[in-house]
Amino acid sequence: MHIEQLYTNCLAEAAYWIESDGEAIVIDPLRETEPYLAKAKERGVKIKYVLETHFHADFVSGHIDLAKATGAAIVYGPTAETNYVTYIAADNEMLQLGKIKIKVMHTPGHTPESTCYLLLDEQNQPHAIFTGDTLFVGDVGRPDLLDGKMTKEELAGMMFESLKKLKALPDSVTVYPAHGPGSACGKNIGKETWSTIGQQKQTNYAMLITDKTEFIRTLTDGLSAPPQYFFEDAMINKRGYENIDTVLERNSKALKPEEVKAAMQQGALVLDTRTPDEFESGFIPGALNIGLDGTYAVWVGTLIDITKPLIVVAAPGKEREAVLRLARVGYENVDGYVDGGMPQWIASGMTVDKVHSINPAEFAADVRSGNHRKIVDVRRPGEFESGHVEGAQLMCLTQFGNTENLKALEPDEPIYIHCAGGYRSMIATSILKQHGFTDIINVRKGWSGIKNEDLPKVIPATA
Repeated sequence: MHIEQLYTNCLAEAAYWIESDGEAIVIDPLRETEPYLAKAKERGVKIKYVLETHFHADFVSGHIDLAKATGAAIVYGPTAETNYVTYIAADNEMLQLGKIKIKVMHTPGHTPESTCYLLLDEQNQPHAIFTGDTLFVGDVGRPDLLDGKMTKEELAGMMFESLKKLKALPDSVTVYPAHGPGSACGKNIGKETWSTIGQQKQTNYAMLITDKTEFIRTLTDGLSAPPQYFFEDAMINKRGYENIDTVLERNSKALKPEEVKAAMQQGALVLDTRTPDEFESGFIPGALNIGLDGTYAVWVGTLIDITKPLIVVAAPGKEREAVLRLARVGYENVDGYVDGGMPQWIASGMTVDKVHSINPAEFAADVRSGNHRKIVDVRRPGEFESGHVEGAQLMCLTQFGNTENLKALEPDEPIYIHCAGGYRSMIATSILKQHGFTDIINVRKGWSGIKNEDLPKVIPATA
């Protein structure tokens, strides 16, 4: 028996590879099939099943392409309905894989079809459970992603009953969830990417609540609005999609600067995927910076309309990666990428914009000298509450996807903008510049550097 967690940091997503006696299962695969096909060839095994824990909302699964390439059966749990051929397993049904078995456990709550898969080892003993978005480390899946088809209270009630099934498992059973910290599929997922049933029974708030009414209230309270692309991706996973190779070939078109300019005039958005430091030194006016070196796909899905035509700017050799990672989350309306990147754009004599950035020491000196600029902190509320500059205005980056929220700021007022480390503040800065804000200063290194400077700060006693 062989188990691998295949974790993708930029999506905070875990796929799984299970293998026994020449047969393999892939659980919740990413959009591209190459990693799984290569692994099967390397290990000399046949992929027998592709198991889906639910209709994913935060990424497009590779289940359809992988099944076509291998002949594997796509398996969903009870109540799932798709527009392509699948095997809908019954609750408690056993799937044989070599010398081990996989028990199907229907656990509705995150979605109606949500299903966990319990691995029984060669001795027929419970060994590990693959919980999808039902149970995370320290959290459970949010119950509000059905876009009105079922209330979050109804789904939370289902989740309460589903967790009883998991609590009944031996404490030693390993928990392998579909997501880790940073995913919007839970409220506050823990930093580890696996745990045990025993640990979760002792530490997970949702597993500790025994009253159903209290559980429903707790689970539905304080939910932030999910990214709008979630509902699009869930439908893509349900109805099917184009082959990933076809998408990549169509979207990886090299565009000359003149073609880029013409496309922008027709409404295309330039998505600059370089680092914040590279972006600030020179970028195409109107471009949005979301760097590949961070949670790229998550912020694309949070801030950009999935129907918006995109043109990619990337560092040399990173163009295909940028397009692939867009396709992973269902963003396929890509005109192409800037041929030669920014060096070619500049060499062509095209207009270039820049961002004014300063380091934390310069920022602190400006604040101490009485420089009356508004300080905008774009971190999450929890980060802000753990410590911030006195007088700073919290405006979480998630708010920047709605232009109405930008009305809280004046386009001509002087603004300092920062986050935790510089990645999110450059995204926010690029959005403000798109909307005509003219006097923005970005603070490099963000709070990680600012907190060490001598200037008025609000720090809770427990921080």
